[in-house]
Amino acid sequence: MNSPNQPRPPLAIERIQTGVRMEKRLLKVLKGLAELKDMSLGDLLEGIVLHAFEGKAAFSPDTLMQIEKLRSIYGLTLVASDSHNLKEQSP
Repeated sequence: MNSPNQPRPPLAIERIQTGVRMEKRLLKVLKGLAELKDMSLGDLLEGIVLHAFEGKAAFSPDTLMQIEKLRSIYGLTLVASDSHNLKEQSP
């Protein structure tokens, strides 16, 4: 059994391609953060969701500061309380 400070070996998983639609500025912030962290967008999203499923914060204070800078750069003003009140514009 691994000790809490010992890294776990990689887990074999199966990934599938998905066509998820997302708010444009939000996606830009996520892509920018993934680039800063030198990881894929999919890896970043998996980490965020796994943390959320356990009720844990996904980001350190330093990462939250990076996110705020990216939000400003891309004009992302949406907040969590907006999540159930979004309506897509007609093309």
